[in-house]
Amino acid sequence: MPLYKQLRRSRTDRMLAGICGGVARYFAVDPIAVRVAFVVLAFITGGTAVLAYLVAWLVMPAEPLAPASYQSPASYQSPASYQTDQPAPPAA
Repeated sequence: MPLYKQLRRSRTDRMLAGICGGVARYFAVDPIAVRVAFVVLAFITGGTAVLAYLVAWLVMPAEPLAPASYQSPASYQSPASYQTDQPAPPAA
């Protein structure tokens, strides 16, 4: 895990490419606020912000996928369901 924050496209909080979700996560703000700011900026700049969004889509890397060893909480087994080949210890 890096000791610094990385600006990456979000895989989970996305409407189109995950740019606004990634920027929101990087700055720890609400993604809706970033999306509204982007729309306002797109009108103010006459569409230049849309071009910047497309460039960011090409340049920003996506968040990494979860490792294959990761299991969602729904797939965890309870200790009672584990199968063991060892006999139970004698009661004291």
